Amino acid sequence: MASNYAASRGGRSPPSPPASRGEEEWGMVKGGQGSDAMAAAGEVEENMAAWLVAKNTLKIMPFKLPPLGPHDVRVRMKAVGICGSDVHYLRVRAPILLIDPWCSRPYRSEMRIAHFVVKEPMVIGHECAGVIEEVGSGVTHLAAGDRVALEPGISCWRCRHCKGGRYNLCDDMKFFATPPVHGSLANQIVHPADLCFKLPDGVSLEEGAMCEPLSVGVHACRRAGVGPETAVLIMGAGPIGLVSLLAARAFGAPRVAIVDVDEHRLAVAKSLGADAAVRVSARPEDTAEEVARIQAALGGAEIDVSLDCAGFSKTLATALEATRPGGRVCLVGMGHNEMTVPLTSAAIREVDVVGIFRYKDTWPLCIEFLRSGKVDVKPLITHRFGFSQREVEEAFEVSARGRDAIKVMFNL
Repeated sequence: MASNYAASRGGRSPPSPPASRGEEEWGMVKGGQGSDAMAAAGEVEENMAAWLVAKNTLKIMPFKLPPLGPHDVRVRMKAVGICGSDVHYLRVRAPILLIDPWCSRPYRSEMRIAHFVVKEPMVIGHECAGVIEEVGSGVTHLAAGDRVALEPGISCWRCRHCKGGRYNLCDDMKFFATPPVHGSLANQIVHPADLCFKLPDGVSLEEGAMCEPLSVGVHACRRAGVGPETAVLIMGAGPIGLVSLLAARAFGAPRVAIVDVDEHRLAVAKSLGADAAVRVSARPEDTAEEVARIQAALGGAEIDVSLDCAGFSKTLATALEATRPGGRVCLVGMGHNEMTVPLTSAAIREVDVVGIFRYKDTWPLCIEFLRSGKVDVKPLITHRFGFSQREVEEAFEVSARGRDAIKVMFNL
């Protein structure tokens, strides 16, 4: 599966997965090297990666890279963040029980998200930035030594979605750490050059890795039409809710309210510039009273756009009820597949409902937001770890356990 990295947006067909995946086919081979060039130079560095090998089990093991294609680059990873999806696939170590405060009951992740199921060992991680060490023969816009942020999804550029510009909906998307495609928590990876975006001076590699979660907020704001005349409500002050707050401000939203059940998260949101941070409950019967409090917290201003970054019946119901007639609700967070919400009430007020799936065409704008200072993601990085077996295990435990952990970052 490592060969999936070699597929690029230049029209080449992505390779088919092997019929039978032994250790060598999965890249789990002792002595796997970064490239032929490294071998020719006499280097003996072994490329290591964090493999999800079983429930609750991550192991740092060798990861054999594919040959460098003409339109590829070999990147040494320097900063890789932990996403909630990584934690869900891992399920973390027993006896940790993943509990979402919005949910009325605890739930356990089962090494799957929707129809994406981990069936074979997989390298984890997709929020990443690094330094280019080698470029393919056809790459002219990047060079060894360039610091880059990586967009993790490789689309086919042949299907109707790709041709229509919505490549995030590609039928044949190969996305880091989405089964069965390997991720980026490794010493080195090979990736298409046109999915690597050069970072300007003044933008750190950690900030470059944060372009991935920030892209979710940017894409949500675009889909929802956030702008200088838009009052915004954000449901959920987790990592995606917080980057959506930063994105809404960067798009010029004059008023932004955010709600959550957790006081600490709300305090963080206030420190990032939220005009109002309202604590709510997970009880559906409290919705009407909470909508009134949210509107009062904004001085009675109508809410033009609501971004549901939690994805539960309660949060979506609140968003639908709080949004003004003719406004828009954007579903950002992926929670329960089936929900009970007041659709008739929303319909008679012509509240539009849209969704997002990942993002598209966001990296250049995210980098410009970071360069210009319109967005500061540094306060979101609360924990940092190195790349050892012990630290990888501890980092995932911290990410799953603590509400004080917003973004956990590996420095490789």
